[in-house]
Amino acid sequence: MQKQKKSFSNFFALSMTKFFRFIADTFFAKRYGHRAVVLETIAGVPGMVAGMLIHLRSLRKMKTGYGPKIREMLAEAENERMHLMFFIEIAKPNIFERLLVIAAQGIFMTFYTMMYIFFPQTSHRMIGYFEDEAVKSYTEYLELVENGKVENIKAPKIAIQYYSLSPKAKLSDLIKCVRADEMHHAEVNHSYADDFTNEDSPSSRTSNLRSIEKRKIA
Repeated sequence: MQKQKKSFSNFFALSMTKFFRFIADTFFAKRYGHRAVVLETIAGVPGMVAGMLIHLRSLRKMKTGYGPKIREMLAEAENERMHLMFFIEIAKPNIFERLLVIAAQGIFMTFYTMMYIFFPQTSHRMIGYFEDEAVKSYTEYLELVENGKVENIKAPKIAIQYYSLSPKAKLSDLIKCVRADEMHHAEVNHSYADDFTNEDSPSSRTSNLRSIEKRKIA
């Protein structure tokens, strides 16, 4: 997790992250596959909200230059959606967990949209912290798999296609790929939060776009 300057914005973002981490730990403990299903549903929200609102800001201001940031945020949302597709194949969520997904998505969508409208810098910082926690969670998940405490099953076909993995790829290979995605999202959101004072000169820092947005599966 990156060290950030002390401010109320960063304090709030970090506090919200710890709160959501506590909820995830309480509900799912070490059931990382099921945790991933619910959390990836929520994780797909921020990029879509940010991309939409930045798009609307560009229209209002009648300025160019917002394109790279819009595309990055939408690519992030799509990438998180694909993570959900992978872990649905692995965890096979029950009816209760599917209902929880619907409720969590609705609540978080409303909360994050309002937060981004009024406090976009804090919103990016919070998602940066969320992604830092996701990296930790996937690292813990990977350790359980590599230690034999969780079966290292074959990776879902959709994940093998998405990441161009070997046909013999395992769950551990998938987790490494997903964790790398989360590292990238953390870096991007912390970067946008750092640069937000220059928001009126759009896209002050274009992140290193990888091939995420080029993947067109599902």
